[in-house]
Amino acid sequence: MNAPADKEPHKPSNFLRQIIEHDLAAGTYSGRKWGGSPGDATHHAAGQPDTARIRTRFPPEPNGYLHVGHAKSICLNFGLARDYGGVCHLRFDDTNPEKEDTEYVNSIIDAVKWLGFDWHAPVNGVATAHLFQASDYFDFMYRAAEYLIETGHAYVDEQSADEMRANRGDFVKPGVDSPFRKRTPADNLARFREMKGGKLADGAAVLRAKIDMASPNINMRDPAIYRIRRATHHATGDQWCIYPMYAFAHPIEDALENITHSICTLEFEDQRPFYDWTLERIVPILRAPQFAQARELVEKIEGQGLEAGKEFALHCHSRADKLFASEAEAQMRAMFVRWEHNPDAVLHDLPAFFALLKKEVAQFTPLLEHALDGERPNLFLLPHQHEFARLNLTYVLTSKRKLAQLVNEKRVSGWDDPRMPTIVGLRRRGYTPEAIQLFAERIGVTKSDSWIDYSTLEGCLRDTLDPTAPRAMAVLDPVKLVLTNWDEVMGAGKLDDCTAPVHPHHPDMGTRHFKIGKEVWIERTDYEETPPKGFFRLFPAHTNASGQAIAASKVRLKYGHVIECVGATKDAAGNITEVQARLIPDTKSGTPGSDSVKVKGVITWVGVNDAVQAEMRLYDRLFTQAHPEADGKDFLENLNPDSLSVVTAYVEPSLASVEAGQRFQFERHGYFVTDLVDHAAEKAVFNRVTGMKDSWGK
Repeated sequence: MNAPADKEPHKPSNFLRQIIEHDLAAGTYSGRKWGGSPGDATHHAAGQPDTARIRTRFPPEPNGYLHVGHAKSICLNFGLARDYGGVCHLRFDDTNPEKEDTEYVNSIIDAVKWLGFDWHAPVNGVATAHLFQASDYFDFMYRAAEYLIETGHAYVDEQSADEMRANRGDFVKPGVDSPFRKRTPADNLARFREMKGGKLADGAAVLRAKIDMASPNINMRDPAIYRIRRATHHATGDQWCIYPMYAFAHPIEDALENITHSICTLEFEDQRPFYDWTLERIVPILRAPQFAQARELVEKIEGQGLEAGKEFALHCHSRADKLFASEAEAQMRAMFVRWEHNPDAVLHDLPAFFALLKKEVAQFTPLLEHALDGERPNLFLLPHQHEFARLNLTYVLTSKRKLAQLVNEKRVSGWDDPRMPTIVGLRRRGYTPEAIQLFAERIGVTKSDSWIDYSTLEGCLRDTLDPTAPRAMAVLDPVKLVLTNWDEVMGAGKLDDCTAPVHPHHPDMGTRHFKIGKEVWIERTDYEETPPKGFFRLFPAHTNASGQAIAASKVRLKYGHVIECVGATKDAAGNITEVQARLIPDTKSGTPGSDSVKVKGVITWVGVNDAVQAEMRLYDRLFTQAHPEADGKDFLENLNPDSLSVVTAYVEPSLASVEAGQRFQFERHGYFVTDLVDHAAEKAVFNRVTGMKDSWGK
């Protein structure tokens, strides 16, 4: 996936591209090394300079099938890495063993490949697979948790879940400190090891970060970072009975993998402060070489004299928001408050400021991450989280829980039901990777939530299929048309050869061959006994409402002859069972004089003699409402009862031996695909992908 370093993308700009281009120009991540595999900075320091200009990641949780919203994220993360000479990692956030399974892992791998992306990339001349999982890092995460305990930034809480929920407060009421919050680091460490050793029951205790129970951001009110779960993990088995929380694990995974731009959706924006807190707190074990450099820089600044020292101290003061719960930070905060009331106190306190900073430097890594920016930008080489608006698509739900409900309640046939917005469902429906990539590009990337109309996705599909899809004729609602004078004009039992291009704009794709005879199948809607105004297909001679005599219609059988309607036969219920017409001689398409008879209508058909019978699954949108849950409605109330109809149809003989997964444009009807599961040589099954044009926007 690596691209030449000097080749910048020629894509529509967006705020993420601007961030990346700014970081590349500023050298924000220059000087990084890659140790050949994920690890802490000491591990990477032993490697070679990282040839990936940026590193992104796609981090799905393997607890279900990916949907169209994930497809947007896949295209975004892999596409940015491709365009900027970087690498995108495929990483499974498998921190919740109760809901995860290798079935989902395999489906995700298959989905990413099908969309046209790859996590393999040469690194320093060595082919490398950047396929990882959070469980690869459980040992380091546990080490990080113990480090937070030892430094006073985490504690074991044994309140019940209800007590913790009540004591957390809300958006107007601050939280209440846990009675276990003042435990000593030694006591917390012992209790945490008992959690790990299986000595506590599920739910009996959690490990919480010690941050600020009065924070206006509820995510910073001592969030849980480890919980007890006796569940067999699909990758680690029963090795662990405690598992890290996603919000704690995710930034660590990013850092160990040297991710530069951690791109996620807007619902994680409020989690970003905890993302930063986690990484900045564990710098001494995560980025040991850079932590040593920070110590040296502090001593260097102190040695540069009073003015340099004062400037640095005031810079630290401007980031007082990075001081949290430790005693050392409380002392620094008190010093900063004194400076606000007495600016002259800065010089007086300068020796104490540097003494405290150097003595407790590990407690001030969040402060130093920002205060040392003037000396060395992004000193600790930490990843940064950037949020974009998730995909909101009309007529679609992307909640995994609700999609699972549709499957479990058998409202659909499975995760790959062609009506589902899952990638496997879209694939079976007949969508192409190119269409989904085009869709992701067209809708762009923004910071504002908005709704994308489903017709945009269908339009991308038509735009990618129209230039490539072979053409064919199909009759979906067949009624037999009998050419009453065929034997007289053409000869009894004779079949006439007809041809048509496989694609009207690509002669190189070849020619289709089929035969016309006395009987052909046409669409039932192509005949009207009393036609409405503007109807140019088949109707017999009749008198209109004004008493005017109307001659029988003449139409062309596409790629065949001109015919003149005679009439139709009905059954006892009044249903049309057969249409009759006369063949007009010397009017076959492509022959001399074929245009001597002018017609206003052309209809598609399939010869009875060589037609192939097929099952047509006519799929439509799964919901009748653009916003299935609008006004608090149960989404099940808006299920479209006509989202699937199955008909027996006839297709031309050129489709007699097509394989599963082949797409066609059925002239007049739209785009169809042979079903990936049920299509077989002995039973042709076609799914309607989309019509020739949008019929919902009218």
